Amino acid sequence: MAVLPDLPALQAMPALRQALASPGCAVLAAPPGSGKTTVVPLALLDEPWLAGQRIVMLEPRRLAARASAARMASLLGESVGDTVGYQVRFERRIGPRTRIEVITEGLLARRLQSDPDLPGVGLVIFDEFHERSLDADLALALCHDARASLRPELRLLVMSATLDTSRVSALLDGAPVVEAGGRMYPVEIRYRPPRAGDDLESAMAGAVLTALAETQGDVLAFLPGGREIRGCQRRLESRLPAQVEVRPLYGELDSREQDLALAPVPAGRRKVILATNIAQTSLTVEGVTSVVDGGYARVARYDLGSGANGLQTERISRASAEQRAGRAGRLGPGVCYRLWAAEQQGRLAPYDDPEILTTDLSRFALELADWGTEPVALRLLDAPPPVAWQVARDLLRALGAIGDDGRITAHGRELVRLPAAPRRGHMLVEARRLGLEPVAAWTAAVLDERDGSGQLDLAQTVRRYARGQAQDSGAQRRVREAVRQLLRDRAAPGDADFDEDEVGRVVALAYPERIARRRDSGRGLYLCADGSEARLPENDPLAQQPWLAIGHWDPGPPRKVRAAARLVEAQLLRDAAATLGWQRSVRWDATAEAVIAEERRALGAIIFERRPLRADPAAAARAMIEGIRQLGVEVLPWTEPARQWQARVLSLRAWRPTESWPDVSDAALTEQLERWLQPHLDGVTRREHLARLDLADILSAELSYERQQQLNRLAPTHLAVPSGSRVALDYQCDGAPPVLAVKLQELFGLTRTPAVDDGRMPAMLHLLSPGRRPIQITQDLAGFWARTYADVKKELKGRYPRHPWPDDPLQALPTARAKPRNT
Repeated sequence: MAVLPDLPALQAMPALRQALASPGCAVLAAPPGSGKTTVVPLALLDEPWLAGQRIVMLEPRRLAARASAARMASLLGESVGDTVGYQVRFERRIGPRTRIEVITEGLLARRLQSDPDLPGVGLVIFDEFHERSLDADLALALCHDARASLRPELRLLVMSATLDTSRVSALLDGAPVVEAGGRMYPVEIRYRPPRAGDDLESAMAGAVLTALAETQGDVLAFLPGGREIRGCQRRLESRLPAQVEVRPLYGELDSREQDLALAPVPAGRRKVILATNIAQTSLTVEGVTSVVDGGYARVARYDLGSGANGLQTERISRASAEQRAGRAGRLGPGVCYRLWAAEQQGRLAPYDDPEILTTDLSRFALELADWGTEPVALRLLDAPPPVAWQVARDLLRALGAIGDDGRITAHGRELVRLPAAPRRGHMLVEARRLGLEPVAAWTAAVLDERDGSGQLDLAQTVRRYARGQAQDSGAQRRVREAVRQLLRDRAAPGDADFDEDEVGRVVALAYPERIARRRDSGRGLYLCADGSEARLPENDPLAQQPWLAIGHWDPGPPRKVRAAARLVEAQLLRDAAATLGWQRSVRWDATAEAVIAEERRALGAIIFERRPLRADPAAAARAMIEGIRQLGVEVLPWTEPARQWQARVLSLRAWRPTESWPDVSDAALTEQLERWLQPHLDGVTRREHLARLDLADILSAELSYERQQQLNRLAPTHLAVPSGSRVALDYQCDGAPPVLAVKLQELFGLTRTPAVDDGRMPAMLHLLSPGRRPIQITQDLAGFWARTYADVKKELKGRYPRHPWPDDPLQALPTARAKPRNT
């Protein structure tokens, strides 16, 4: 064993060894620069409980996996592939003597599904777990489940720089938390918000030049993505001294280009690394003494409505900002330039969102179905959102990957073995049945690559890659390797050729809801099978095609086509023949505001033929109920008596909560339309037909005869007043006292405020002048006579001389009429 460098992580090894020896699980909290990634696996190789077995360490990124394996191999004085090896997508350097395997996170789930025992593996390390990728969450949950039921001797170690370690400890049954100090040098933070009008690339280029002028050593600059990196690089190259090199670093670059960005420059030269989040953790980049942080990251957010990931440029979290700044303090004192104001720092989110809350869950749901479990039965730091989980399960059912009972099908097991998302896997399997597997593999690989040429015609893009004519050699290599993996080397791809129309066919297999027909209203506007509208530029040649199969679109609205292929209608009809029989439809049409009954041949919302149909009365009533829901319950023919009935019932519900008066609010009535209204909708198929309904009579049937009698007694519609008049009450839905608006003279002689609810709820009196204008609002009639009447009399007697204004209203005769005129 080589002599390991004296890093803080090494000093934590006694406690870590003890934790792993006994309970078998541990959490290591170690800040950047502590050496946890390279020192800990090597220090654990000779532990007795490992007994010659292998250590598997998960890294969130390919670059970190390769770099950490290379660093550990160099500490042992060996080559990668001897004691330490790695496996990432498209690349594997593991030999027969390898004891430490560094792999990217998604590979472990596949290994567990193939053999849950993980034979020959004694320890699984989850490095940089704070990044909270969906693959890491899944792998940890499956490892814990395998440990509980199959491999109790399997050790698990979670390592993190910024995570809430107490949550992870609780997740692992109270696993010990071991803390290692960091060897961070001080980093000076300099806030430099961009000038007004500067775009991000220009602001970053200016800050990089400032860092080069004010500091020594190399500069690491963080930008959101490849596009911004290339833009900043163009702005820098003409302004940099000859001894400064610019080296980009982002995920789409191939291994050689990524390694070049990390390689040291010759003495006397400096370099500027323009990087995405790929350089945020795990790596110590030699020579870097200053960081320029643009403060943004590109984040994939899954849009449930469109079934598509939308890449959004978002502000980073405080945890990310601290990690980025820490890159400047790995080797000595450093400087971090932040392109935002100091007061903005406290307003950043504390942590990044875990992927389980933001991304497509279909592959996650497929893995769990293959494992034979549900999220609730697994150890997950965060549960998947219920709606997103249901959408994922519904998609798997539609693909035939799981049955109605939620169990994985034979088709689902085929999909889980493929290194592709369920939709793309389904496309490959179904294309094989049609003899189109090679074109499906090329199409899936190109869709995963997200070609940056700006070409919207997916068929032309696929043909270019299949012929080896892609402009980006790195992308060409990745796509070719992906095709080889998808075809499992059954047909190693050379230069391939195929009918461009086959691309549209296989895309339609994966995304049937994105089959789109051009609208008559104009070029570039398409109606999709899911009922949405998709757009592409009118001047693009693809906009002339009557039919499209859309591979990528921005969620919108509007949904903008990013990659699509033409479809030939005749071929589409043959491929979709099984789903294109005549189907009966009785539905509410929002445009016509009527129930439409018809037979039609359709692909979702795209209708090929239709013919009218006599609607079944029950189906028509159900469709009418849906229309009422869309229009709102206020579309019903409400009369004042109907609204007052509603308010009277709701008042008693509020006043007498123990008596179970029904909830007849608009919200409750809307929720229960099928129960109380649907039986009365025979022959009602249009909005205007609703006027036929006697709503007051329909509503009153909601109460039994006894309850109706009780309603009339406790909440009468009218009250008799001393003048002999019966005055209407105005009830409120919120349970407020009912309003009794009555002329003052009609209450002479009455000392107690009229009341309802067996005298328990005094009315809110609106005392009116002879001209029926409000004089006073009160629930205290006796108080009004005693304190206010005299002033009212003084003010109004002259204005209404023909009406009585007695000095003592309690002794006067009540009247609703004026005094007779003198004849």
